[in-house]
Amino acid sequence: MSLDGYLATKNDDISWLDSMALEGEDYGYAAFNETVDTYIVGNKTYQVVLNLTGGFFPPADQHTCYVITRSERTSENGVTFFNGNIVDLVARLKAIPGKNIYCDGGATLVQMLMTEELIDEFIISVIPIVLGDGKRLFKGGTPGSALEMVSCTPYPSGLVTLHYKRKT
Repeated sequence: MSLDGYLATKNDDISWLDSMALEGEDYGYAAFNETVDTYIVGNKTYQVVLNLTGGFFPPADQHTCYVITRSERTSENGVTFFNGNIVDLVARLKAIPGKNIYCDGGATLVQMLMTEELIDEFIISVIPIVLGDGKRLFKGGTPGSALEMVSCTPYPSGLVTLHYKRKT
C-alpha cells in the first residue's frame, strides 16, 4: 500500500507499484508464497488483475483460489467463485491440512474478514509514495484490532514490509 494507506487510485490504477520494481528483488514474495496454498481475493481485485494481465490470473497457477463475490458464477481461470458465508468458508479451509491462506483484498473483503476476526496475521508492504486519495486497504467502519509486531523488513528501495499478528 502507499504510505498514506491506499491500494489503488480511485480508478483502480496501480501502475505506481512499478516504481518499486528492481531486477532480482521480489521483496520476500517467493518465500512468503511458499507458506501458502490457498488464495482468497475480492471480485473487484480479481477483475483488476484480469484487466492487467489480459485475462490471465497468475495466483491460480500456484494456489487454490477463491474469488469472493455477491453473485453465483461457475469456476473459470482456475478459481472458484464463492458467494456464501465467509465464516463457513474460512472454517472449512482451516480444517483442511495444508499451509496458510493468503487474502489479497480489497478493502471490502478485508473489512468482512476483520469483522469476523478471521485474519490472524497482516503482512503489508508500504511503498514510499503518497497518493493523496484512492482506494484504502482499511476502509471506514473496519473494526479495530490489537496487533503485535512480528517483523519489520526495510529494503534499499524504501519499501518496508510490516508483519503483525493479531493479539489473542
